[in-house]
Amino acid sequence: MITIVESGGANIASIRFALERLNVSAEWTSDVDKISKASRVMLPGVGAAGDAMQKLRAKELDECVKSLTCPVLGICLGMQMLFSTSAEGQTDMLDIIKAPVVRLTEEVGKTIPHMGWNDVMIEQKDHPLMQGLVEKEFFYFVHSYYAPLGSYTVGRCDYFFNSFSAIVIQDNFMGCQFHPERSGAAGSRVLENFIRM
Repeated sequence: MITIVESGGANIASIRFALERLNVSAEWTSDVDKISKASRVMLPGVGAAGDAMQKLRAKELDECVKSLTCPVLGICLGMQMLFSTSAEGQTDMLDIIKAPVVRLTEEVGKTIPHMGWNDVMIEQKDHPLMQGLVEKEFFYFVHSYYAPLGSYTVGRCDYFFNSFSAIVIQDNFMGCQFHPERSGAAGSRVLENFIRM
């Protein structure tokens, strides 16, 4: 059973459908006790960072998520929420990964948000989340803010002159800037790997 944190993200339904295609049941909840006892937790998120964090704090889910020792997977904004701060509204995030989230830079010919398929260079293939992925995989992105590269980066993506973290791992906390539920076979592989951890 996968527990999905009810964070108000519009991508929760698509994540549940993706898990159903893998014959995995999931519970969508904001109950602190259920989340605390979960064996696997997903933290989805789309929209504004400030709104998402406000919803977490209103239900005391911020401290709950930070205290988890089971595998946790943040998706899109859910990944960004693992970081210290976001330049979007100067928002304080969960501060699990000690780095900021910043806005994509404006460049001639560059569209923001970064939307569509892009390749990700897998830089740490020996981690269980990366099993079965090749050196370069394609995933589906929709975002205007990003996490810089750091020691936590296991997958890197380049968008014009911005190189950013597409996949991050810090202890039991993992994150994907892309949407695995919308990323075909490679996205399904990431979800399967997480389920098996």
